[in-house]
Amino acid sequence: MRVAAAAPSTENAPLSEHGDVDRAALAALAAGYAYRPIRPLGVWDLTGQIFKAYSITAPGRDLGAALAERARGVAQAQVAIDRQMGGLGLGVVIVHLGDDGNYVVVQSWIEGYMSRLALFCGPAQRPDLLRPAPRGLAPCVWELAVLAHERDTFQRHLLDTTDPVAALPDWVADTISVDV
Repeated sequence: MRVAAAAPSTENAPLSEHGDVDRAALAALAAGYAYRPIRPLGVWDLTGQIFKAYSITAPGRDLGAALAERARGVAQAQVAIDRQMGGLGLGVVIVHLGDDGNYVVVQSWIEGYMSRLALFCGPAQRPDLLRPAPRGLAPCVWELAVLAHERDTFQRHLLDTTDPVAALPDWVADTISVDV
């Protein structure tokens, strides 16, 4: 069996050799970055399915009852679809109050060690206008922090065990509360 030679390292290559990096856009992102609090909202029972809920808030934004209610309704409709697509009845909902609008991320664990992901977005002051996000939109840097934590807790509590049902309370209790 032949082993392919490793590609040359670009670790110390000049920046110009690293492709077409938009340096101005990257600098603007770094200059505008602000830490945002990620806080657990508890466990949402969505038609008998267990979903850990979180909020993420941009500076100056607060989660109101109207957005929380609408996010829960959107998530409930999504997890019903996910259940039909092999959903295990477990997942996470993220309600993100961004600078430019509201976002809801619904991630459901499904068969085959996979997950389904749905994003919804709408204007900041209009929770009633949450709609499926445009095709191709993916979770942002703050939302990915929650999803990374939740992936790790799913594996740690529910896959690395001989009795995952007995471990469900540990999985539910393992949340993240941090500024990122």
